[in-house]
Amino acid sequence: MAIKWSAVSVSEAIDKVEQQVTLAEPFLAEAKAKAREARGIPSLPLYMNDRFVRLIGQIERIDTIKSAIESARNAIPGGTIEEEQRSTKHGLTQSLI
Repeated sequence: MAIKWSAVSVSEAIDKVEQQVTLAEPFLAEAKAKAREARGIPSLPLYMNDRFVRLIGQIERIDTIKSAIESARNAIPGGTIEEEQRSTKHGLTQSLI
């Protein structure tokens, strides 16, 4: 027996994740700016500079997260969302005709 999953529910979940990531972006940009600023601390040891460089790199992974969101969205088979929306618009019971 095939498992029926909801493409609409999956799409909505992806949208919610994307919304949260979008909300986080300004805070991450500010954190990256502060980390860059910290690299300018006078006499900062090289090993600490390396930590800030690594931290900046991790913050920049937001693009990887956005790509993962887009990949998840693209994995939904084409037309399934529209098909599901059409079928639920007329009720959940299937026609006998």
